[in-house]
Amino acid sequence: MPKVTVDGIELEVPAGATVLQACELAGKEIPRFCYHERLSIAGNCRMCLVEVKPGPPKPQASCALPATDGQEIRTDSEMVKKAREGVMEFLLINHPLDCPICDQGGECDLQDQSVAYGRGKSRYDENKRAVTEKYMGPLIKTAMTRCIHCTRCVRFSEEVAGVDEIGALYRGENMQITTYLERAAKHELSANVIDLCPVGALTSRPYAFEARPWELKKTLSIDVSDAVGANIRLDSRGREVLRILPRLNDDVNEEWLSDKGRYQVDGLTRRRLDQPWLRRDGKLIAATWDEAFAAIAKINPGKDVAVIAGDMVDCETLFAAKALAGALGSTMIEGRQTGLDYSCESLAAVNFNSTFNGIETADAILIVGSHVRWEAALLNARLRKAVKGGAKVFVVGPEWEMTYPATFLGTDLAVLGKLPKDVTDVFEKAERPAIILGGAGLAKGALGPALQLCASLNLVRENWNGFNVLHMAASRMGGLMLGYAQKGGIADLAAAKPKLLISLGADEVDYTRFAGSMIAYIGHHGDSGAHAADIILPAAAFSEKPGTYVNTEGRVQFADKAVFAPGDAREDWTILRALADALKVSVGFDSFEQLRAAMIAAVPALGREGLADYGALPKGKGTASGTIDAYPIKDFYLTNPIARASVTMQRCSAELLHGQDFAEAAE
Repeated sequence: MPKVTVDGIELEVPAGATVLQACELAGKEIPRFCYHERLSIAGNCRMCLVEVKPGPPKPQASCALPATDGQEIRTDSEMVKKAREGVMEFLLINHPLDCPICDQGGECDLQDQSVAYGRGKSRYDENKRAVTEKYMGPLIKTAMTRCIHCTRCVRFSEEVAGVDEIGALYRGENMQITTYLERAAKHELSANVIDLCPVGALTSRPYAFEARPWELKKTLSIDVSDAVGANIRLDSRGREVLRILPRLNDDVNEEWLSDKGRYQVDGLTRRRLDQPWLRRDGKLIAATWDEAFAAIAKINPGKDVAVIAGDMVDCETLFAAKALAGALGSTMIEGRQTGLDYSCESLAAVNFNSTFNGIETADAILIVGSHVRWEAALLNARLRKAVKGGAKVFVVGPEWEMTYPATFLGTDLAVLGKLPKDVTDVFEKAERPAIILGGAGLAKGALGPALQLCASLNLVRENWNGFNVLHMAASRMGGLMLGYAQKGGIADLAAAKPKLLISLGADEVDYTRFAGSMIAYIGHHGDSGAHAADIILPAAAFSEKPGTYVNTEGRVQFADKAVFAPGDAREDWTILRALADALKVSVGFDSFEQLRAAMIAAVPALGREGLADYGALPKGKGTASGTIDAYPIKDFYLTNPIARASVTMQRCSAELLHGQDFAEAAE
């Protein structure tokens, strides 16, 4: 490890580290615009200049300079100070300085660094350059005159997202950043360039002119739009969440977030259920809470009660509903809304065992029945890292637009019984082989045959488990840990013909199978579940309650409450607690703390943040047959009731997936 001296501080730095990284290890702040830890080095903003000896007697860009043994680095010399002032002066020559009307104001790197490292005034008195605006779709608002050509957005699109949609045209003062033919950016991670942009050139179009950052209350939460469990921050003002931003978590989402997880936020205030409803003579009419509970108690369901959990339910709600069903004498609880039926005797068999961090190191990957780009966009970025590291990817299922090289093996699941020789050769040589089984594969009964491949392909080794199941619902793994899995799935519940069906925000269920049951829908949006319900009990969305979530890799995470639910809507557990009183049974808790304590006592893993231990993989059995004709997700932007209520997500679906044109106001 090379030894360097930074402003008189001697330290050892890892081999291959840059001078900028060495300075940060010494506790020195180095300004930068183009450098980013997760992107390739560009070295084009020159803001990170430092003085290095031995070397030429001039400031050097620390981001692109390797740290070598014996270097003496100065970050605070007069030469460095003057050089940074000069760079900042040049950057501001063409910048419009329209901070009062810029959405980046208050959280802008250019503002912060011009105050800390710039001069008090500019000596430039020529006309400023102006750049025509570029259209980058319904999510990204552009003001390209502000652009300082750091190329972070270009490098993110090419290197992380794997979609070459943003690039640079022309040279020198005429250089412009734009999308290909000025069309919308069409990938699931496109809005991350807004976070990366160090100035106000790329800002959020739906959030434009909504609020300033100092007006907002910041709450830590978990994204429920898929099963990745991305760490997010909810920024709220009053009783409304105005925006969702990603939080740093290297084990889960790094610092990225899918466009759906970020922009379904406006759906939280639209099509909301804010008072109870009763169905009388075929029509839903407004009611009070007492009337709603009385109607449920009137049918006296006894033990003829079933519970179906939706895709975005927290573990506390799941446990409260299970406790209510158990108090009534029922064990009919199910969380796999679409009718999936697979063995849940071992949770290791339905878990993403390699972890998201681990899959980056895999060198042979077989994807069975999963459109990863739509089912888990952030995982797709991890797979792209694995491919860049040399991994070979094979896919069983219909073709979809990959962001990395892959070989499609057809749609017939029989291929799992006899993989082609070129595939088995790759897996035999692989040190960290992996299989990813998606929703389409589970629906076709491929779990057992896929488990059989663990032995033949040697997927489980010392310090490595390459068997992975990719779920699509934020509540799925938590539900499985709490027993939300009937042997026959939804079909068993329908065959039992329960008097009362409690639906916990389940909007993907075919409710015609429960025509003889009273359906009590506990949810937050007027989606398909509410339309089918006999009684609607308005509940809180994920942003309006604290909760525990378990992602597809079995990672337990906690979310906090950002705002209050609208109108008469209440947190789900309070509804279930009041329903227990109406049905004259005891569930054993009277507060959220008591509920969480009871849940942790029943399933201790839910009280520890981090990966749960599910034990060893079971042996597989069965023969794979049938074909995978389609994937479960038909529209990436409209997969849940919040997204379907979102105007932004509706426009993304219409414009980016279905090619609909939207005229600008001036047109």
